[in-house]
Amino acid sequence: MLSKLFFALSTVALISFNSCNPGDNAAPEPDPETPGLPPVDTTKPNTKYNPAFEGQTRGPGMKTTTALDIKVLSEGLVNPWGIAAMPDGRFLITEKGGTMRIAKTSGELSSPIIGLPAVNSNGQGGLLGVTLDPGFANTRMAYWVFSENIDGGTLTAVAKGRLSDDETKIENPTVIYRATPAFNGTLHYGGRILFGKDGNLFVSTGERSNTETRPKAQDLGTGLGKIVHITKEGRPVAGNPFEGTAGAMPENYSYGHRNVQGLALHPETGDLWENEFGPFGGDEVNRIEASKNYGWPTITYGLEYSKDSINNGLTQKEGLEQPVYYWDPVVSPSGMTFYSGDLIPEWKNNLFIGCLSGSHIARLKIDNNNKVVGEERLLADQQQRFRDIVQGKDGALYAICDGAHGRLYRIGKK
Repeated sequence: MLSKLFFALSTVALISFNSCNPGDNAAPEPDPETPGLPPVDTTKPNTKYNPAFEGQTRGPGMKTTTALDIKVLSEGLVNPWGIAAMPDGRFLITEKGGTMRIAKTSGELSSPIIGLPAVNSNGQGGLLGVTLDPGFANTRMAYWVFSENIDGGTLTAVAKGRLSDDETKIENPTVIYRATPAFNGTLHYGGRILFGKDGNLFVSTGERSNTETRPKAQDLGTGLGKIVHITKEGRPVAGNPFEGTAGAMPENYSYGHRNVQGLALHPETGDLWENEFGPFGGDEVNRIEASKNYGWPTITYGLEYSKDSINNGLTQKEGLEQPVYYWDPVVSPSGMTFYSGDLIPEWKNNLFIGCLSGSHIARLKIDNNNKVVGEERLLADQQQRFRDIVQGKDGALYAICDGAHGRLYRIGKK
């Protein structure tokens, strides 16, 4: 009797097991919005360097679950470089050749705004980043970066001026800062500018690319390869980290940068973040702290364009900051912004970066420990060189693309 009962129970159990869906015991599919998908970059890296910590490069992939509405609003911009959101919902956009335009959310563009100082638009130069006075609705003051001819060379300069009431010209344009020394070249000007929480300006400069000027990124007595912290009048901010340091320019805030083309403030912590071009590999994202040395050219995760190592392949050194994240091969990161809107809640506090050679917009999810825990590539199918990106008053993202028929995109919710 007992043997028959045991046989019956075993048969039932076997039938029950065999009737289960095989997927019931499989690992659950990851939520596409939650990091955990395979890395988005599947190309072969240029180097064999090992990251300093897990997730420093090729972090977990993720995918936006919100249905997106992506629109090309205009193709009438000429090599746009910087975009700033105006209080009324429109945008002030710089064009590399030396003009500004105002864009409506419909895509309608103003005539070129005149009255700006002359720029040297050769190479990577021209009219670059732009930002608006926090009190712009009353002051109508704009601040911008440009490459200026001076002393037989060029340099990164910062100017300010008032947008006229009829919005046709810049009134009383004044150069307030120059990143010296000048150099006879046309590369690596940096060029981003934004207001910090203290009402003063952060400006990025480049080290001008040449092997002659490259070491000046480590020289606090120059304005090359730096992030500087200046007042609206262009003076060093009181309390800057190198104030009173012998031989140092007091406007310098951080150093050891190559070519910073992205600056953004975290909407909750207020921390300053940047991205910068690496050489052949090694594009970086960094969280900036006052007085810190970010390594270039002493350490890097990239190679010379000849594919030779830089500084014997040194990627880490005590006292030099590691990037929060890096790409190899490069994506050529440019303008960037943190998302703080409510239109697409899953994007809250995520970092969005326009990528030039990468031809996409990178979305990075950053945890409370300032580590990148997810990466997504948006608009890769558009095959555009995304130069800058900003959040609009309506909570959508607006991006501009490099080129003679430069596009203005709106990225919102369906």
